[in-house]
Amino acid sequence: MAALFSEDARYLTSPDSEPRVGRADIVAGWLEDLDEPDTWSFEWWIVREDAGFVAIEGRTKYPSERDYLNLWVVRLDDEGRATEFTEWYMPRPHED
Repeated sequence: MAALFSEDARYLTSPDSEPRVGRADIVAGWLEDLDEPDTWSFEWWIVREDAGFVAIEGRTKYPSERDYLNLWVVRLDDEGRATEFTEWYMPRPHED
């Protein structure tokens, strides 16, 4: 996962959250809040892609409890690594 981000990337779990800065901090944040294997699914599609910018829409499903609609705004460097990643998520009732 670390290879997806530039060395000094900023990762925001919501637009107004305090960012995690740098690969090590971003990876540590992901490892703090792991979901159990096979307890969720995720589908995604690119909404917009330009040089250095990608917007991704997705849906995360937790069959036993809830779903989320996701929007990710990702800024990329020349090597395709994320320099800034901001996510928005909206809880939804679970749908089968």
